[in-house]
Amino acid sequence: MSGLRARRLLGAGLGMVMAAVSLPVALAQTSASGVNAANAVSAGASGAQAGANPAPAPVAPQDAPFITPSVDADVLYELTSPTGDAVMKQRMRWQVGSLRQRLDPEGSDLFMITSWPEHTLTVVDPSRKRKSVMPAPSQGLTPPGHPAMVGTYARLGGSVVAGESCIIWRTKDADGHASDVCYTADGLLLQVAQQGQITVRALRVSRVAQPDDVFAIPSGLKQEAPARP
Repeated sequence: MSGLRARRLLGAGLGMVMAAVSLPVALAQTSASGVNAANAVSAGASGAQAGANPAPAPVAPQDAPFITPSVDADVLYELTSPTGDAVMKQRMRWQVGSLRQRLDPEGSDLFMITSWPEHTLTVVDPSRKRKSVMPAPSQGLTPPGHPAMVGTYARLGGSVVAGESCIIWRTKDADGHASDVCYTADGLLLQVAQQGQITVRALRVSRVAQPDDVFAIPSGLKQEAPARP
């Protein structure tokens, strides 16, 4: 995968994961275009129920979900374009103590580091010895362990994704599109669906301490302007 294509997939697809985590770190806070059979059946049933009730009542702000992880985590996501014609995997690592996130798209050595305390998003291209720095997708990150500070959420029900229990919530992304997002009790995004299409799905979840060097920006890189879609 070329660096430019990977960068575009990062921006379009992982707008979503970051998306959804207050990640990504997440959906109500970042612009996004679009992070096992039993899981698919469960998700499909929930989506059908959501379609039958397109306007569930939003919960009070204090009852909104936790959308920023309160634990260090390493999650492998599968991202699918809204039209279903493009699929990629992406690894997300999160360090709660420093509020930093790393995203690695499959098939490329390019990766993305977001630091919310510094309000920066850095795309690193090691093979070209280049980096691009831009403002973080969200300036107002919901603190870990706090209900979502942005957007409205309506509870739809529960599901199981990648062996993890989560609650499905109806909300809207930054572009105003209705989205059904599934969060664990400790704020991990496991699934995103729009118009019945699953666009983000966790395949593997590991809650393990993330070392600082995972989020380090290599030295000696030349800075260049961010790639345009």
